[in-house]
Amino acid sequence: MAAENRVHAAAAAPPTSGPAAEGMTRRQLLRSSMFATIGAMFGLAAAGGGGMFWPIKLSGFGGIVPAPVKAHEMQVGDVVTVRDGKYYLTRSEDGLMALYWKCVHLGCTVPWNAAAGKFMCPCHASVYDITGQNIAGPAPRPLDMMEITVEPDGTVLVNTGKITERVRHEPEHAVKI
Repeated sequence: MAAENRVHAAAAAPPTSGPAAEGMTRRQLLRSSMFATIGAMFGLAAAGGGGMFWPIKLSGFGGIVPAPVKAHEMQVGDVVTVRDGKYYLTRSEDGLMALYWKCVHLGCTVPWNAAAGKFMCPCHASVYDITGQNIAGPAPRPLDMMEITVEPDGTVLVNTGKITERVRHEPEHAVKI
């Protein structure tokens, strides 16, 4: 009987050689691969979501864009185009203004017509004066303006991320020099 018990005990004992004794079974390998793939997907999603909280340093449109001229260099009637900031820096009797170059009618770029002394939309014939006030065409209101800061040395800084809609032009919209 003792010999019979030894035979049953040897049959029930795990093998000392083969795949189970050497490491993972195929099932364990597939399961580990599946969990590693799922973990990698969640890790990438977390990294992408965390990237949304990282501040973006903007240069150009959407941030602070300095004007290429000093405030004291501009004369009444001057208009300077700033492509990086998508604005026109204008000087009128009221002062300096940074006007967003997008037409308020349908969003076309409105060029400055120096010969006429007006902004004239080529698409739908909206016309604006040097302050951005609409004077003709289908535009329902004046051009939008951007916030301006004039440094003590005359450097003009325009915050293109802060665009203000207006109902009509008021002299206090311009920055006095």
